[in-house]
This record gives sequence, C-alpha cells and structure tokens, in this order.
Amino acid sequence: MTTRPAALVFDAYGTLFDVHSVGAEAETIWPGRGAQLSQLWRAKQLEYTWLRSLMGRYEDFAQVTASALGYACAALALPLGEPERARLLDAYLRLATFPEVAAALGRLRGVRLAILSNGSPAMLAPVVRNAGLAGLITDVLSVDEARVFKPDPRVYRIAVDRLGVPAEAIGFVSSNGWDAIGARAFGFRTYWVNRSGAPVDRLGFEPDHVLRSLADLPALVG
Repeated sequence: MTTRPAALVFDAYGTLFDVHSVGAEAETIWPGRGAQLSQLWRAKQLEYTWLRSLMGRYEDFAQVTASALGYACAALALPLGEPERARLLDAYLRLATFPEVAAALGRLRGVRLAILSNGSPAMLAPVVRNAGLAGLITDVLSVDEARVFKPDPRVYRIAVDRLGVPAEAIGFVSSNGWDAIGARAFGFRTYWVNRSGAPVDRLGFEPDHVLRSLADLPALVG
C-alpha cells in the first residue's frame, strides 16, 4: 500500500490508553506496590488471552481482566476484597490516554479512524467516552465478534468486514509488537508504536513502520 490508507485501525490498550495508569489507583490501596501490581496484572492479562485462545475457552476481556487481577494480587500477597476489586476494575473504564493521543488523532482528518481491541464492548465504550475520543473514533470493534483474542487472524478480519475496506487499504497501529506483527501477517500495513525501544519479535514478519510515539504517525500516513 503506497497511497494513504482508507482507514486507520488502532489497538486500544497500551496504544491509545495507558494501562499502567491503573497503578495510581493501586498505589492508594497498597502504598509502594502500585507499579508492581500494575505490571504483573497486565502481563497475566495478556497471557490469559493467549491461553484462552489456544484452549478454545473464550471469556470476554472483562472477565479475563478480573481473573488476572486476582492472580496478580495473590502472587504479590496483596489482600483483595470486593471494594478494592471494584475500584481497580472501574479504573480500567477511566484509563488515561498517552499525552500525544488527542493531538495525533486530530491531525488525521480525512482518514476513517477505528479501534480494534481485545476489550469487550462494555469496557471500550466508557473508556473511549471518558477519554473524550468519541468524536474522533468512528468505529469501536471488539474481538467479542470472533470470540477469540489477538493475534488470531479472525480478529483482524473483523476490521475488513465491518469497515468494508480491503486489508491492503487498512493501516493498523499498535504498541504491542506481537499485535503489529499479527496484523502484518494478516495483510494490513502496520505501524508499531515502540515507546520502549524494544527489539522486533522473531515471528517471521516485521512491522512496516516503527514509531517512537503516536505523534510520528500523521507524517507517515501523509
């Protein structure tokens, strides 16, 4: 794809929304342990999506997120009662965006912008609304339609079918290297937002573009 994409499809968690902003809420509950809890929670959350896909035992992302939180608290010996659990899961509906997100999306006028996420519709709608992105994102798509998680090709097919745009005309943006590679293998042009400077995963494909932040995206899209 050498022309401007007809649509840009964004991963949500870690790309637009900072999943580790929940660490601030965790810090108020367990001082000095918030960042540690956030890191393990996220790692186990992703691990559970891959394991459930391999097992053929889909549960929506809200349940996966709750299960991962329970594991992380047990592993770190942090007491998790119902009030703490409710506060932390609610924080996922109010995740902060990365600082450059609103300005970068605002510079992409004329391109259809969508989200394709592991998140369930009940999680995605409030986080998009609370972040003030509803006026910029026209389509919010969830893996719930395929009942399997990324990077299964059936997930990326959702964007093609729902947007009515061929794979080669879609640009896919993710901060998760494995997600960008999965989308590239499917046939999207991919933009990997590599904020940490990590090496490319050895999975047989590479992202088309590597960015340090979403602020770099509008210039690449043209």
